[in-house]
Amino acid sequence: MSLKTNHPYHLVEKSPWPLTSSLSATWLTSGLAKWFNTFNPSLLLVALLSIFISSTQWWRDTSRESTLMGDHTIKVTTGLRWGMILFILSEVLFFFSFFWAFFNTSLTPTEEIGDFWPPVGVYPFNPFQIPLINTIILLLSGFTVTWAHHSIMKNMHNETVLALATTIMLGVIFTTVQAMEYKQAPFSIADSAYGSTFFVATGFHGLHVLIGTAFLLTSLARNIFYQFSNTHHMGLEAAIWYWHFVDVVWLFLYLSIYWWGS
Repeated sequence: MSLKTNHPYHLVEKSPWPLTSSLSATWLTSGLAKWFNTFNPSLLLVALLSIFISSTQWWRDTSRESTLMGDHTIKVTTGLRWGMILFILSEVLFFFSFFWAFFNTSLTPTEEIGDFWPPVGVYPFNPFQIPLINTIILLLSGFTVTWAHHSIMKNMHNETVLALATTIMLGVIFTTVQAMEYKQAPFSIADSAYGSTFFVATGFHGLHVLIGTAFLLTSLARNIFYQFSNTHHMGLEAAIWYWHFVDVVWLFLYLSIYWWGS
């Protein structure tokens, strides 16, 4: 239980979730190594379950602190905003490394890949088929998530729910279409530098779409239970920023890897 203080900052109480999350991350890396070498996913499944439970409980406590306990003052939410901005900046640099690898190999193809780009024997996707469909889907989701933001600012609860649900649906459709694309791919991650850069860059983006969808789904649930208002919705705002980042990264991926790179 929080104690009354004479300052606007939130001094968090003792929590087991950072420890359980750290242990879960250790089990995850160990489980992946075990799965790759022995084809036994048991430890990996335990780690994923532990991560899910730890994150769910941790964010449950955070939601309680921000709503029921009133610990997220203006000073605290300002700090959270800057934390989210720096996190997204780190993600920008993360994807920058993938684009660097792609342009480094595509602009100066070496003899090992036949001095051509795409390499000889690799047949890339037509950028005006499945990739264009996914681009339209994500652009639409950018509009609907902006609609959600404007709705919460105007305190329109039902419209916010509808806009968030539509965005989540578009995110699920995007992931499904990308899975179909991977299944139909005429090349694999082992097909020279093209396959490596393509699947690593688009695969990590797909992972971010899944994370963003979970982020929005959590925000939708919190909004349904009236945990957001037009003046206090930092969690939803952070999810919207993250989704816009996912949209922008996809545009760069589409223009560079799918269109220019093919």
